[in-house]
Amino acid sequence: LPRLRPRTFYDLVIEVAIVRPGPIQGGMVHPYLRRRQGLEPVTYPSAEVQAVLERTLGIPIFQEQVMQLAVVAAGFTPGEADGLRRAMAAWRRKGGLGPFEQRLINGMRERGYSEAFARQIFKQIQGFGEYGFPESHSASFALLVYISSWLKYHEPAAFTCALLNSQPMGFYAPSQLIQDARRHGVEVRPVDVCHSHWDSSLEQGGDGEPALRLGLRLIKGLGEEDAFRVVAAQGKATTVPKLAQLAHLSRAVLERLAHAGALKSMAGHRYQAQWSVLGAEILPAVLTGADFAEPELERYPGLAPPSEGQNIVADYAALGLSLERHPLALLRKRFDVQDFARAAEVRETSHGDFVRAVGLVIGRQRPSTASGVIFMTLEDETGLINVVIWPWIVERQRREVLTSRLVEVAGVVEREREVVHLIAGRLRDRTPLLGSLDTRSRDFH
Repeated sequence: LPRLRPRTFYDLVIEVAIVRPGPIQGGMVHPYLRRRQGLEPVTYPSAEVQAVLERTLGIPIFQEQVMQLAVVAAGFTPGEADGLRRAMAAWRRKGGLGPFEQRLINGMRERGYSEAFARQIFKQIQGFGEYGFPESHSASFALLVYISSWLKYHEPAAFTCALLNSQPMGFYAPSQLIQDARRHGVEVRPVDVCHSHWDSSLEQGGDGEPALRLGLRLIKGLGEEDAFRVVAAQGKATTVPKLAQLAHLSRAVLERLAHAGALKSMAGHRYQAQWSVLGAEILPAVLTGADFAEPELERYPGLAPPSEGQNIVADYAALGLSLERHPLALLRKRFDVQDFARAAEVRETSHGDFVRAVGLVIGRQRPSTASGVIFMTLEDETGLINVVIWPWIVERQRREVLTSRLVEVAGVVEREREVVHLIAGRLRDRTPLLGSLDTRSRDFH
């Protein structure tokens, strides 16, 4: 995206199609980007080919263009071109592209095109067998891209709220979505039995902008029916025993709410909430709904509030995220002594510079198109770091690459304008520093 720099809707159509395995394996991505950036001239072997490829700078990106090329450059009939389309969709399953190779190359040679051009087109057709996009599909997705981008920029709270309520989906877990929203100025409010619905929702924020209230659905192990009864009791229950009575909650459900920090406005910090749960009278099922006078609560014993670190550990255990400081912020002094760069500093580092960085592993990708390269995404308190791990590093440090939840990376920065990667030279697993903190990254994509 930073290389393509979309300016029009059609740029989004191309952006959607060009990241598919077809264009990648067909060798179309970098030539198109070089032409888009003015680093390579846009050329066409004939006026007929120009008419087909001009809108994509001479590079075939869509299925329709491949079919049109077969007609105008190789002399295929429309029926033969449609057969080529069907073969592209099924060639891996049925091996159906073979009969078309010589027909395509011979047809292009007969019409004055070079052997190299003909074979390059066939290579791209093989790439489309790895799922190239029709232009109409790309246009449909591009509309979603435009709408989503508009919402994220202009209404970040609503955008994040909708993503949270659509989980599980996408590449980023709720923790990363919320981290990003807060970096973009969104006020995020915690799960609270007095205010939260099942879904995350929007509330009036202090600065006039909407605030994001996290929903009860984020609490691990909390059932939807229990949550709806909690919501129904809002405004009526002001203490934990009263909530237990009105919402017909079991002790196990109350304990989940307490561990998640969702009883804070009703009972105080986590430890006080857990004490309240222990003192709550759980009515037998036959008496559920009966109205009992609420007993006078005993005074809390001298329960000190949990430390910030304890709250973060409990948050991740109960919710998979925390609104406290990022875990790396608590460890930063340790790494500052060793001159580790933050993500924000890596983004400003010059091409070719050696840096050391550390972060939570929030994603690992090993695309089939990448020849064994693993792309790892790290997160710290200032943002994300994109790490490239070559196959020989993967083989040498397989455990660190595949199992670390907190990892230290030493390597060289690769920069092309705003595109910044850290090319790993050595990795070190620092997961023990997290203690019992449970941060879980996404599986391979």
